Amino acid sequence: MIDEQKILHARILIVDDQEFNVILLAEMLRDAGYTCVTATTDPTAVCELHRRHHYDLILLDLHMPVMDGFEVMEGLKEIEPDSYLPVLVITAQPDHKLHALAAGAKDFIAKPFDLVEAKTRIHNMLEVRLLYRKLEDYNKVLEQTVLDRTAELRASEARFRRLTELSSDWYWEQDEHGQFTKIFGPVLEMLGIRLGDALGHTRDDHGASWNESERKTLEANLSTRQPFLDFVYSRTNPEGVLQYLMVSGEPMFDSQGRFTGYRGIGKDVTASMGCKV
Repeated sequence: MIDEQKILHARILIVDDQEFNVILLAEMLRDAGYTCVTATTDPTAVCELHRRHHYDLILLDLHMPVMDGFEVMEGLKEIEPDSYLPVLVITAQPDHKLHALAAGAKDFIAKPFDLVEAKTRIHNMLEVRLLYRKLEDYNKVLEQTVLDRTAELRASEARFRRLTELSSDWYWEQDEHGQFTKIFGPVLEMLGIRLGDALGHTRDDHGASWNESERKTLEANLSTRQPFLDFVYSRTNPEGVLQYLMVSGEPMFDSQGRFTGYRGIGKDVTASMGCKV
């Protein structure tokens, strides 16, 4: 809902070439409590006025010399081509009502004025107009929030990746079947591991072999779906040299609690084990 005071403080423009009608509508609106009412008898000035002041409601007479209400509405559409056209037309000709609505007007007031009906239509249209603006503002805030959160996420991912690079040789993720889905770092060059491989498979395509008992222990750790820290296992590389690798990992779950795989980091610790590569 829109606060009543916001409706009464809405910006209203009266457009009618008849000075008497302008005075009548302005007095009616001020008596009803509206505080921001302006008027013009020059229809050619409407578009520029709206461009400067962004009126919440334009009370627009259709039958005017030089430029009629339909022409004014066409000009207003160029200012707000994809937005809500805040026009309530004033007409003494019943057959113009449907034409005006088709041209973009949101409602109409018939001449001669029924003051109670006119005030009701004006109030209702302003409420709709302000609700529409509130929705537009909310969508803008939501869009900016999404952009901000996306930027924060990317920055966080960049920081995480950098920290991972500083603290380890590679970062990895596996799916629920144990196959690699993400690898960051020189894993292919160091271990011959590619996306789709399983961690610690017995022998890779390059002729390297893994310690079978350690591989089974690692698989047992993964099957528990519990975090593990600094697990060391070994591999004989294609040149016949023993390597030691240390991995840490944690399980991943989706929003429903379903296990989706593991993620973790790895490091070549051969040097610290007293071996030469």
